[in-house]
Amino acid sequence: QVRLVESGGGLVQAGGSLRLSCVGSGRTFSINAMGWFRQAPGKEREFVTAVSGNGESTYYADSVKGRFTVSRDNAKNTVLLEMNILKPEDTAVYYCAARTIPSASTRPYDYVYWGRGTQVTVSS
Repeated sequence: QVRLVESGGGLVQAGGSLRLSCVGSGRTFSINAMGWFRQAPGKEREFVTAVSGNGESTYYADSVKGRFTVSRDNAKNTVLLEMNILKPEDTAVYYCAARTIPSASTRPYDYVYWGRGTQVTVSS
């Protein structure tokens, strides 16, 4: 079993920054590519960013390109999401997810393991 736990969410003013962290535990040897998704009230879960198993390939939704940065530390079973120049439309619950294969994906159904999410609220 794999457990993913997100942290770092909170309330921030527009233009501010937050750093989300996702730590894996349990059978972490099965964790490979990882992604961040978000879901706002009344909306479907959407892709934010993903990173390949070796950290060499990253992907971003157009809405966050240039503002968000994903990174991972495999030795610590951790993936980070640095979020800058936050906007009110970034408000959502942010979920960390993991695949068992190295290639990253933008599709939620490609991910096997999910965290419970952390709330990010950006005030205008």
